[in-house]
Formats: sequence, structure tokens, C-alpha cells
Amino acid sequence: MKLSKSGCSAWTSLWTQVLWHLRNTAKLAGTPVLPVFCKHRGVNHSYPARGHNMPRTIPFLLVLILLPIARADAQSAQDLSATIQPFVDRQELGGAVMLVADKDKILTTQAVGWADIAAQKPMRNDSMFWIASQSKPIAAAALMMLVDEGKVSVDDPVEKYLPEFKGQMVVAEKDDEHILLRRPKHPITVKNILSHTSGLPFKSAIEEPTLDLFPLSLRVRSYAMTPLEFEPDSKYQYSNAGINTAGRIIEVVSGMPFEQFLDERLFQPLGMKDTTFWPTEDQVARIAKSYKPGAGKQGLEETTISQLYYPLSDRTQRFPMPAGGLFSTAHDVARFYQMLLNRGELDGKRYLSETAVEQLTSRQTPPELPTSYGFGFSVSETTFGHGGAYSTNTTADTQRGLILVWLVQHAGFPGEGAKAQGVFKNAALESLGKNDQ
Repeated sequence: MKLSKSGCSAWTSLWTQVLWHLRNTAKLAGTPVLPVFCKHRGVNHSYPARGHNMPRTIPFLLVLILLPIARADAQSAQDLSATIQPFVDRQELGGAVMLVADKDKILTTQAVGWADIAAQKPMRNDSMFWIASQSKPIAAAALMMLVDEGKVSVDDPVEKYLPEFKGQMVVAEKDDEHILLRRPKHPITVKNILSHTSGLPFKSAIEEPTLDLFPLSLRVRSYAMTPLEFEPDSKYQYSNAGINTAGRIIEVVSGMPFEQFLDERLFQPLGMKDTTFWPTEDQVARIAKSYKPGAGKQGLEETTISQLYYPLSDRTQRFPMPAGGLFSTAHDVARFYQMLLNRGELDGKRYLSETAVEQLTSRQTPPELPTSYGFGFSVSETTFGHGGAYSTNTTADTQRGLILVWLVQHAGFPGEGAKAQGVFKNAALESLGKNDQ
């Protein structure tokens, strides 16, 4: 008999503890034993064959062995929340949802603190958050789906898909009295806009007072009318404009609105039912309140998401923002990252080629630049992920095979609140991060 890889991973450590008892007790009772081969660990085990009665002592034996293990797992989960609770008690953190997963399953999800302090509404595992720039990896992955289909090349100039970018200039000199423009050495490429090396600004002049007031096509046209701030490939400069432009390429090439492409190609098949640009009334009620430091940087004061137009469910005044407009839950974010840790596949369905995942999650910025960024992801040799403006963060650790999701809603922290994420990460890796690959 063979066990699946996921089943093997979950049970092999248990079998190593009970095998001696099972093997000896079963043999004493005259029960045949069948070999179990764990292909994940390459270990042969045995268990009683079907059709033979297992001695009555074995269920009791299993309980004795399983109970301490279950208690230990519960204690690990309890300790994870306990490490963050002091930040809530000191009014340095409103609340948080913490999730740890591997590529196959959720290991733990913990909610701590308040979704609404004034109403004394506890944070829940299904609380929703503005994930802000955690939207960028999702937009980049969507574009790479079209690369896989041969409809887009990352080496192509953006103007091939968006003619409004033809003739775009770069700033050669600038002071209070004048601006001198010249042609760049080469037009910006798809690779440039995905890796923040295009020279596009963070946003254009029309994206005020919020970032979501105009249709994507209009915002992207405003970027094409704006001079590049530096030669493509010569610097790294974080740019919402670049990722938004990638979203517009998706619209033009696929022939469907950006939000529809995400919904049909990623969100629905991945089961990301709570990921959206426009939360419904029910979802709005689940969005955690946003907080900032109170007067004198003491305590917490409720605030709003200043970058977005309200009401958040308004589809007439608010438009999709590929670079930072999504709302989501810890569960949904984890599903997206599980697909990537599985090299572009999840639950038997392939979303991206392994080559596309490698490009997304490995360094694409020139080696002479200090910042290591992939396509839509901050990357290192062993991690990839992204943060968000209101202090959310997700990191996939490829060495440990773990995903760490940290969802909060903070425009800054009083006291030592900013350290809470690091405390969560350390506690998660200590209790759940043993490398048993």
C-alpha cells in the first residue's frame, strides 16, 4: 500500500512513534502486516492488513500517543496568539489575523485582538482587509498567464500593446526653472513595469485625492503622457503606475476588463471567494477597522483608508487598481501563495508554468542595483512575498516550505507595535517551521 505525499507528510511522524507497538502487538495476535512505503521520506513502515481484527489494546495505545501530540499542537497555536496579545493589551496593535501554511494545507489560522475596538468586535479568522500592494503579485501573475500563452513577451516594449506610450520621453535635466527632456535609450519594456525599473513615477498627477477615481485606461494614458523620471533599467523606483500599466496590457490582450480576468482565471478556480475590488455590504461589515497612532503617539485612533474612495462598494465612482486595490482574507491570500509554492499548480489545476513562477519569484532587477525584486514580488534567495500600505505582509519561505500571512490594518503604530509582525514570524517559525522536507 502507498500513501499520498500529503497524507504521508501528515502521518509519518506519528507512525514512527507507534510502529513498534503496532508491529509487535499485531504479530503477537497473529495479524498479518502490510508494508507502507512513504515515498516522501523514503521509509518503509507496516500496519495490520484489512480483514484482521486489531487487538483491543491498540486504539487505547493510539489515544495515549495522539493525545500529547494534539495537546502540543494546540499549545503551539495558543502560543502564537499569546505572543501578539501583549501588543493589543498595550494598545499598540488593534488586532491581527495570522496564518501559517505549507504548499498543501493550512497549519494554523489565529485571530487576536479587535476588528473594531470601539464596538468591542473581536477579530475573526475570516475578517477582511485592504491588502493594498499585496495586489501587485496577483496582477503580475495574471500577466504571466498571457506570457505562458504566447500572447505577451516580457522583453517587448510596452508600446507594442499600448500605442499611447510611443515617443515617451525621459527627464534629462530638471530644476525649479526648467525641465529638459530627451528620448530614452530604449522604450520601457514589460519587464521594466513588472520590476519597478521603468522610470515611471509612483502615480500621475490625476490620481488625486484617491488612487481609484478613474478608469484604468484613463490612468494608464496619463502615465504615457508623463515623462520618465530616469533611464529604464538604471534605477529601481517603486511604481504603482508600472503595475497598473501591466493590468491595462491584460485588458487589451485578453479583451476583457482586468477585474473579470482575475475573477475568471484566478479567483474563482482558486476558491478566493473574498478577494475583490468592491466588497459587498456583507464583506464591508467584515473589514477590520483601520488605526493610526493617537495623540502624542499614544494609543490608537480609528482612521479610514485615505487612498481609496468611499463607499468601498461603489462601482460607479471606484475603479480597479491592479497595483493596490484588492480586499481579501488570510485564507484567500494563502491559496494564491500555495499555488506558487506548488510551482504554478494547485488541486490538480495548472495556472502558471514553472518557468513563469520562476520569473515571478526570482530577482529580475539588474545585478548592479541594490534592490532585489522579481515580477511583482520582493524576493531573496529563499523567500518571495509582498507587503501592503496598511502593514499587511505575506512571505513564502521556499527553504522551509512555509507561507506566513500577517493581516492587520494600520497606518503606523504607537510604541513598539511595528515589531508585532516580526514577533509573529519568529514564533511561527519556531513552533511550525521545522524543515522536514
